[in-house]
Amino acid sequence: MADVGELLMSVLSTIRVPKPGDRVHKDECALSFSSPESEGGLYVCMNSFLGLGSQYVDRHHARTGQKAYLHITRTRKAKEDDGNSGSGHPPKKKPTRLAIGIEGGFDVEQEQYEEDVKVVILPDRQEVTSEDLATMPDVVRERVRGLVCFLVCSADSVSHTLQVQQWDGEVRQESKHAADLKQLDNGVKIPPSGWRCEVCDLQENIWMNLTDGKVLCGRRYFDGSGGNNHALLHYQETGYPLAVKLGTITPDGADVYSYDEDDMVLDSKLPEHLAHFGIDMMTMEKTERTMTELEIAVNQRVGEWEVIQESGTTLRPLFGPGLTGMKNLGNSCYLNSVMQVLFTIPDFQSKYVSNIDKIIDEAPSDPTQDFKTQVAKLGYGLLSGDYSKPVPDPGEENGGDQIGIAPQMFKALVGRGHPEFSTNRQQDAQEFLLHFINMVERNCRSGSNPSEAFRFLVEERIVCQQTQKAKYTQRVDYIVQLPVPMDQATNTEELQEAERRREEGDSSAPTVRAQIPFTACMAALSEPEILTDFWSSAVQAKTTATKTTRFASFPDHLVIQIKKFTFGLDWVPKKLDVSIDVPDTLDLSGLRATGQQPGEELLPEVAPPPLMTPDVEVKAPVLDDSTVSQLCEMGFPLEACRKAVYYTGNTGIDAAMNWTMSHMDDPDFSAPLVLPGCSSGPGTTPTESLSEEHLATIVSMGFSRDQATKALRATSNVLDRAVDWIFSHLDDLESMDVSEGGRSAAESEGGRDPPPGPRVRDGPGSKSIGGDGKRRNNLYNQIVCSRLCKLHFLFVSHRWVIFNDQKVCASEKPPKDLGYLYFYRRVAE
Repeated sequence: MADVGELLMSVLSTIRVPKPGDRVHKDECALSFSSPESEGGLYVCMNSFLGLGSQYVDRHHARTGQKAYLHITRTRKAKEDDGNSGSGHPPKKKPTRLAIGIEGGFDVEQEQYEEDVKVVILPDRQEVTSEDLATMPDVVRERVRGLVCFLVCSADSVSHTLQVQQWDGEVRQESKHAADLKQLDNGVKIPPSGWRCEVCDLQENIWMNLTDGKVLCGRRYFDGSGGNNHALLHYQETGYPLAVKLGTITPDGADVYSYDEDDMVLDSKLPEHLAHFGIDMMTMEKTERTMTELEIAVNQRVGEWEVIQESGTTLRPLFGPGLTGMKNLGNSCYLNSVMQVLFTIPDFQSKYVSNIDKIIDEAPSDPTQDFKTQVAKLGYGLLSGDYSKPVPDPGEENGGDQIGIAPQMFKALVGRGHPEFSTNRQQDAQEFLLHFINMVERNCRSGSNPSEAFRFLVEERIVCQQTQKAKYTQRVDYIVQLPVPMDQATNTEELQEAERRREEGDSSAPTVRAQIPFTACMAALSEPEILTDFWSSAVQAKTTATKTTRFASFPDHLVIQIKKFTFGLDWVPKKLDVSIDVPDTLDLSGLRATGQQPGEELLPEVAPPPLMTPDVEVKAPVLDDSTVSQLCEMGFPLEACRKAVYYTGNTGIDAAMNWTMSHMDDPDFSAPLVLPGCSSGPGTTPTESLSEEHLATIVSMGFSRDQATKALRATSNVLDRAVDWIFSHLDDLESMDVSEGGRSAAESEGGRDPPPGPRVRDGPGSKSIGGDGKRRNNLYNQIVCSRLCKLHFLFVSHRWVIFNDQKVCASEKPPKDLGYLYFYRRVAE
């Protein structure tokens, strides 16, 4: 062992102890999804602490010269049969708390493994075991053993810190209204049982307002159950903030909700507040499920195939390339669904997977922080089939599960710094798709750009009804948002009957799903929109106009979002429960933009006058503060509210609300309102005030001077803010020339020089996800039930496949009518 000792002594200087802040990747390879449980185990560089699969450790050694690696292998322990269950496994305890990793909460599943750890010296992969260390000099033995112990036992792995940590959803804050809550002396006394809503007689989900003792039903849930919103409406009418859920009161407490704080809260004076209305808290017994118990039930159902599981059929597990499941990291079903479908698209395959060796060879020293490397890693993991294998010893309840991949590094990288995707909250798949496309755009400013597969031009034609003169603009988009006209449901009578029974308190009333024809959705998309507050440059005044939206180009891959999420009359977001007969083949040629028509006059290019104060020396708009406040109370961003009031000329809440709802999808919806300047047009800042140094800095990043100017003007000439702004408005900036020039679709026809603006592909308006067997090859469809269900479907190799985390099965009856996002591919002519 003298040679091994000398070898260890020679590399001892390259072995270092992790410092606070160092990322220790001891659970996952930085370049693949290999782990200590994988064949060959995991090698951890004892200098950089990168984890490397056996197929990449030699490459890392050759590139860096590092020789010392910690080799970790884990073998799953055989599960013991303690006789508590017929399957040989002890029954899992049902969660009793809305918490994760806490006693009584949802378990963070911990597999039981036997772990073997060795030091390996490259290039010969000479192993040093604990027995070998015992014969070595004390200085070597103590140093290496100490480092091994620290790496294995002490340092938190990155994957551990990325997992859902202990979280207690039951921790509630004291309400700011509790201490000084005013209660009316109106003589109201509440009986100990038999509560009914005072408006609709509903007997479930009943809340008592702690100010006036009104007993009313709670909010209506997305599926029509729950209540009829009468307690919420009462708060909106009176402003009385606190309510207690009757049936949850016990000597230990009760569910108290603060409408003003929009959260479940604590009320330290609850016994006193209840006694005011004759309720003795110490004698009450629980008769209804608490809100925590209801949320637990929902969370338990999320992991089951209950909504679109094709009940009544036996689903056959599938394995192989392109059929790889993805582990759910607690809230990553939106990410899994989007990335699964993106890597069925040839543009993403050729950009990231076909070039994976080149990408890895060119990866920076820390590939875990490199966008291209992590996207390539994910794509190869999905398409290679290396991880699409049955789990060893799956057990009865995990039958059909795959080894799959866990996108922990990828999720951390793409979500870093984002206010939503960096959190553990559930997110919307459409919003993540746009976020990821934005990251692709940012990282592909040179070279091929796979997001071009989705990019298309939208032409908006606005016609002044007073003069019949028109205005044409074009903008870039990636997703078609398809409206859902609920008034076009074909089962209206059935819906009305179910609604009537619910309002009468009939708890057995069935949940009826609205049947909406797809043709009605397309008609709603294509019909002209009436603009009642349009400023016409032809008449120099506000008038009525119509806006028609058409395709100026058709992309290779068309994404359609069914707009299932909307606002109710009380401005509470809700989901529409609808069934839409989405076809396998789309013919959108009738929605092709035509551009300026022969003999049609265009509106003059004259900007509307800015809102100014009577004092000409003050160049600032006068905004109606009350209207701005009303919009803010509805939950809209302050700057968006200020814009709405400004651009509607202080004409009232209705006009401002209409403007807000029609501009919610604008990329700069929440950006600051830019005040008018003294020598420039409305909404701009004089160029003279911009720093030439700031302009040069942004131009050096590859942007045009006009784009840099726009970014600085939008951020008050602050360079750091301008850089952040420009990268969050890439779509808006890249369409500047197109939108401002208002070119027609005819100008983009073949045989002419490419027009200014973003590059788009174009072709016939026929898209398909079905058709005859000949055309079905490589055509696909993906369904995402965002926020409700993690199931999604892909059309892979002539068949529909259902993906549910690590379960991948052949689909017998895909519920195409219940989708949220649909991906279509152009049919080859």
